[in-house]
Amino acid sequence: MCCHTMTTTDYEVSGETAIVTGASTGIGRAIAERFAADGVDVVVCSRSLEDLEEVAGAINDSDRPGTALAVECDITDWDAVEALAEATVDEFGGIDILVNNAGASFQAPFEEFSQNAWRTIVDINLNGTFNCTQVVGEYMRESGSGTVINISSVAGRDGAPQMSHYAASKAGMNNLTRTLAYEWAEYGVRVNGIMPGLIVTEGLESQMGISADEIDLEEVDRQIGVPDEIASVAQFLASPASKYILGETVTVEGVPRIARTRHHEE
Repeated sequence: MCCHTMTTTDYEVSGETAIVTGASTGIGRAIAERFAADGVDVVVCSRSLEDLEEVAGAINDSDRPGTALAVECDITDWDAVEALAEATVDEFGGIDILVNNAGASFQAPFEEFSQNAWRTIVDINLNGTFNCTQVVGEYMRESGSGTVINISSVAGRDGAPQMSHYAASKAGMNNLTRTLAYEWAEYGVRVNGIMPGLIVTEGLESQMGISADEIDLEEVDRQIGVPDEIASVAQFLASPASKYILGETVTVEGVPRIARTRHHEE
């Protein structure tokens, strides 16, 4: 069989429909905007309809060819997730891409976590991903195609002091990505993930006082990125260019965080 010659069109995802959770800010919003710019109809969801309508409105008012639909959804609520999927299919006719981006965290020593605090974070980050993937995956398996992209974190690989609940949930997500890619390949569904390092989002700006405008994107030697750099990888993973990649979680963190070998001062 003749080998296929790659072209830039292999990186396009136009004409498809995507659901992006946690899309009101940061990485989720950047992915939704990137997809819409490439001609994907995108359903943006989070728990804040007001913020979502601003995101969807900005996409629809722009010259991006893709259409945006805002759907309020608490991903920990199974019925709400089913309603989200149904609204997507009613509006756009199917679901081709699911981006599990919604997540939550806060900082505290492990011994200070209440049972409720632990459960809340695991419920959003891991169980929410389960809910969305179960519900949307049924549509994908029936159609014989689809792509799931799980937005994890380097915390899932490295751990995260004061955020053990978050790190544990993201480690679970990474393994779900790998295991599910194996199980669902036979249905024509690809499952991959992205592990962002430090990304300047609204939350980080308020915590650390760093803004995206201060980052030199031409600089190779950096350990801080912007949401659009995650959106680039999401676009790649959703596109035919990555069709032989399954079960991988791509690390996007700039200079690798290697302990005690670089810029280390006692």
